[in-house]
Amino acid sequence: MPISLDQQLTNQSPVRNTKKYKVSTDRTHSLQPQYETSRGKIYLGDAEELLLEIPLTESKGKVQLILTSPPFPLNRKKRYGNLTGQAYIQWLQRMAPICRDYLKPDGSIVLELGNAWERGKPVMSTLPIKALLAFLDAGDLQLCQEFVSYNPARLPTPAQWVTVERIRVKDAFTRVWWMAPSARPKGNNRKILKRYSKSMEELLRRGTYNSGRRPSEHNIGQTSFLRDNLGAIPPNVLITPDLDKLEPINLLSYANTATNDPYQVYCRANSIVPHPSRMQAKLAEFFIEFLTDEDDLVMDPFAGSNTTGAVAEKLQRDWLSIELEKVYIDSSKARFHIP
Repeated sequence: MPISLDQQLTNQSPVRNTKKYKVSTDRTHSLQPQYETSRGKIYLGDAEELLLEIPLTESKGKVQLILTSPPFPLNRKKRYGNLTGQAYIQWLQRMAPICRDYLKPDGSIVLELGNAWERGKPVMSTLPIKALLAFLDAGDLQLCQEFVSYNPARLPTPAQWVTVERIRVKDAFTRVWWMAPSARPKGNNRKILKRYSKSMEELLRRGTYNSGRRPSEHNIGQTSFLRDNLGAIPPNVLITPDLDKLEPINLLSYANTATNDPYQVYCRANSIVPHPSRMQAKLAEFFIEFLTDEDDLVMDPFAGSNTTGAVAEKLQRDWLSIELEKVYIDSSKARFHIP
């Protein structure tokens, strides 16, 4: 019987990070970007090593936001690389202090981590949570807030438990963790306000509502909700108004199922296999607008198809990206209309 991920962690004694790096001090170092725009550059290689090299080290202390979706600890091996068990935790743990060194004092790290299941069992693994805690501890980071990214088009997986035996429901979300060296990093939710619901718009027009104590024991004042703030503060499940309905009840549809976007068209035209786990552009847009201002520097050390860089450029931010697979870097040129 296969050994579960949690059993792997229990059976193995803690392993210290013994990997040694030779940090380049040569200012003529030949590391060159694969391509660049007026706003950013993308480099080919292992982020764990490249982030200790010149010229990337020249950005230390200058990054306002690290926004990334590292390889998930999946049981099935993916081309873009993914570890499991203790090896995954140790790898993410090593990345934490490296990433922190790149942040401004009021900078942030936003990390999307998918769920994992124990091999051969209808049981979720706690590995992503353990990896998150290890990352926070190794980087001496504050956990600012947890977000949920819902994908309504996610396939019904794990298939054995969802579609074959029918004993689980499909796993359709990832967690997105916002963390920072400071308890008060830069952030402004006024920049990401959502349209008011129809009922709230009517309340503002009417100028009255039922005040007083609620079942939750909150006491709502007579004028608490009469000020028009030009929009509603979004929740951490990223609920947005659905313009076809009366209330903002739907989660943002981060489906990534479009087949006619420039990235997909470019991949087909050039016989390139597209990245199988692309970050949703709206997710990147939400955090870049929330946690940065124009001309701030945004970094993605696991860029994939470079969604982060493309959205940063669109929003007038500078960007720095790293990707391990050249084929994904080449395909990401479509996001910038680079031939």
